[in-house]
Amino acid sequence: MNATRAQLDANRWHWQHGPIDLIIGADGEAAAVRDAHEACWLRFTGVLGELVAELPRLRQPIRHDAVSHSCTGAVACRMWDACYPHRARYITPMAAVAGSVADELIGAFARAGVARAFINNGGDIALYLGEGQQYRIGVFTDLAKFASPGETNGVPLDANLTLDAASPVRGVATSGWRGRSFSLGIADSVTVLARNAAAADAAATMIANAVDLQHADIVRRPASSLKDDSDLGDLLVTVGVPPLPSALIDMALARGVAEAARLHEHGLIEGAALFLQRSVRVVGVAEPCAAAPVASSGLSLTRDTPRHTGYPTEVPCSKYAAC
Repeated sequence: MNATRAQLDANRWHWQHGPIDLIIGADGEAAAVRDAHEACWLRFTGVLGELVAELPRLRQPIRHDAVSHSCTGAVACRMWDACYPHRARYITPMAAVAGSVADELIGAFARAGVARAFINNGGDIALYLGEGQQYRIGVFTDLAKFASPGETNGVPLDANLTLDAASPVRGVATSGWRGRSFSLGIADSVTVLARNAAAADAAATMIANAVDLQHADIVRRPASSLKDDSDLGDLLVTVGVPPLPSALIDMALARGVAEAARLHEHGLIEGAALFLQRSVRVVGVAEPCAAAPVASSGLSLTRDTPRHTGYPTEVPCSKYAAC
């Protein structure tokens, strides 16, 4: 299979190579942006082959006593490094694959003349922000609401936040049972802000797994029965969650908050927003009308509608738009 690219408008491209599906946007001087896109494309065309060559080891869980890895490719090394801090629990480097690819490619835009850029890899987003620049990141819930990955069909945002160059955040990622990947927990979504997309990707997986409880009507299936090459093997993943009473929602979210707070305290994330059935908890992020469980890092989550579950996407009008 060959990598393909199509220009969506003056500032945005759609690139695809096998399972890697990116929306890339950049602003700045035309020549600088053009050169950055070409450098990024050249790197992109080699990424899938590198990952395929190392898939057997990338699908293996990181041992709790591991001290180093045998990865060779740059993206594979990013994946392993991002997941290593979470090795006390089950995690494979694949938990950070989307964010690591985005991080590897965003570096092409860190050059004079490029004001800002983003790489959105299925909702895991790497950012480049020049001095004085910002992006507003929108939060949506169940991706099944959309007719296609690129169309929001006028669905209002569930929340949004603004990231500017003064913030240390350069990566945003989301995990949850309603997403495109599997989750061991019951969170509709957990959106994590971190210093890079790989770190956000791995942390979102672990926090979403922690939002959990036992309930007879929660439906779980072995990951291998849903996808025969899943790195989760026979671990039970969530495929259905019934409406829950508020006490159980609070219990499940509290468990996720404890994990997010621990990661925040250890400097692994800058903030997180946890969503479950119209309820939200935040860590390291200020939210109107809700006290953050941990002191705010200066980031603010704004509620756009009464619904509070989300996957990140650039806004205002399309999953593939930024402002």
